[in-house]
Amino acid sequence: MIALDVGGTGMKGVLLDRALEPLATVRRPTPRRQGPDAVVDAIAATLRELDSRARAAALTVRHAGVVVPGIVDEPAGRALRAVNLGWHDVPLAALLTRRTGLPVTLGHDVRAAGTAEALVGAARGARDVLCVAVGTGVAAAVICDGRPVTGAGLAGELGHLVVAPDGDPCACGGRGCLETVASAAAVEAAYVARTGRTVAGAAEVAARVAGGDPAARAVWQRAANGLATALAAATTLLGTELVVVGGGLAESGELLLAPVRAGLARRLTFQRRPQVVRAELGEAAGRVGAGIAAWRAADGGHPAPVPLGHGPAGVVFR
Repeated sequence: MIALDVGGTGMKGVLLDRALEPLATVRRPTPRRQGPDAVVDAIAATLRELDSRARAAALTVRHAGVVVPGIVDEPAGRALRAVNLGWHDVPLAALLTRRTGLPVTLGHDVRAAGTAEALVGAARGARDVLCVAVGTGVAAAVICDGRPVTGAGLAGELGHLVVAPDGDPCACGGRGCLETVASAAAVEAAYVARTGRTVAGAAEVAARVAGGDPAARAVWQRAANGLATALAAATTLLGTELVVVGGGLAESGELLLAPVRAGLARRLTFQRRPQVVRAELGEAAGRVGAGIAAWRAADGGHPAPVPLGHGPAGVVFR
């Protein structure tokens, strides 16, 4: 089977055997600046490449799992809206099947990552979980009473919760959304605007925070406060017991998690106080989740495989 995680800047695909062990991997940039059709073309080409590699090894691909950002109607296989990719109600699963000849299951990237974290990652054993991805955008997977909440593809849009009512315009058409404050792009832009100095992404801002740069610290604290505000609202509504933070910004570890925890604690009174932890599966979470979805689809919706040891993203499946 094939698992493909399509992000706002890059796509990562893997050819998996029955045990979800990787046999081949492909990384390509996401050509979003060339328009939404170019992105669909690139996804189809990546699936065909991985299928060709399978056939060259005398293997047959049973199913492909593709996960994408935005609003996704998973049962219908439709990408309803993706601000970063320019999609509006695209029947993506059907398009990809037509172009590749492969059965394709479409999923939401963060929900897929949340499923992976819940089954084999940082959320193992928890029943009320918010898995938050902080990268090019900000989104969340919501798990309540052990079940994922999809809301017809609309649940989990944490990045478009307003945390700064008089803040910057957001690509979604709103103003002051969490994405304008706490995404990796927002952190980088805020630092450049404050200092006039260019940086090589949010990772460099994080390094400057650790080095004591006051401007970087101010930008970083603003992002942490925005996340804490959004998580307080989500916790109040959902009764969350565990928050798992992943995505590029989470690579900074406690540099981000510590002020988010402190800000969340200040905002909560009677509510359950969730643990806030770093995701375990890292950048592979989406691919693992896509693989789980493909595995389930190929086997008639049976439960996901059971983790045993090491494999893709540090996990092996029976």
